[in-house]
Amino acid sequence: MKKIVRSPGSATIVNAIATGHGSAFGINLDIKAKIKTIDSGIVCNPDLDVDTSLMEICAKNVFDYYDIDLDSEIGVSISTQSNLPPASGLSSSSAISNAVTLAVSKIVTSEFDKKPMNDLEIINLAVDSSLEAGVTITGAFDDATASYFGGVTVTDNFNREIIIKEKMSDHKLLIYMPDKHSMTANSDVERMKLLAPLVDMAFEKACQREYYNALILNGILYSNTLGFDTNLAIDALEKGAIASGLSGTGSAFVAIVDEKSKDYVKDVWNSYTDSGRIIETKVDNLGTVVIK
Repeated sequence: MKKIVRSPGSATIVNAIATGHGSAFGINLDIKAKIKTIDSGIVCNPDLDVDTSLMEICAKNVFDYYDIDLDSEIGVSISTQSNLPPASGLSSSSAISNAVTLAVSKIVTSEFDKKPMNDLEIINLAVDSSLEAGVTITGAFDDATASYFGGVTVTDNFNREIIIKEKMSDHKLLIYMPDKHSMTANSDVERMKLLAPLVDMAFEKACQREYYNALILNGILYSNTLGFDTNLAIDALEKGAIASGLSGTGSAFVAIVDEKSKDYVKDVWNSYTDSGRIIETKVDNLGTVVIK
């Protein structure tokens, strides 16, 4: 049996590390996970040079959830195809954990006639796997829900509660990728928690559905604290971007643009002298889906 699941990344509106409350929205860069049954064990073949521990843990946790013996009853081969940059603040870990968890669960429920998990059970198992793999600090429930459902979500990460879940306007996006990677799990948590009172203000804006103002405020706060150049966001705003800011703990900066501002923002970002690159994409309202 074979299942293919597509799962998008997400961009940050409010980073949950400082307060445990966050918000994110889906972006049209994704990971496709192809899962095939084999006799036993877990074999991973990613298309990018990444650690496969998260994929293995996701698959194992699905088998454990259904009390399936990997050694004697079934195994899976996992391969991926991705245009979502890893270690960049664009929720690649949430995308892969959602994709693998959903795909393996579909195989197990078909092969063994088990009761399917609902959406939140899939998400929570994927979040548990991300925490076990050490790729997230808070569990990234905001990123995971935005990746899974598409659109925008506002969440309480500590209690894993969705406060708002809705479609987002179908905006174009520009993503600036500086030549600097940032692994979330290696970030200075105590330094970021100093921002809590100000991040709470950004979160309040998100709860009021003022997503663009929340994104701008959050981005300036975290980029300053983490040592990224806030001028990337401010220059984009000056050139007409609807909103712009750091995504996650970096290194990607996201600008929400329209047709009028898109080229102006690209021009100013291209004027930076480092070896960064610009990715053009759009908001994703589809979320994680089974392709076949």
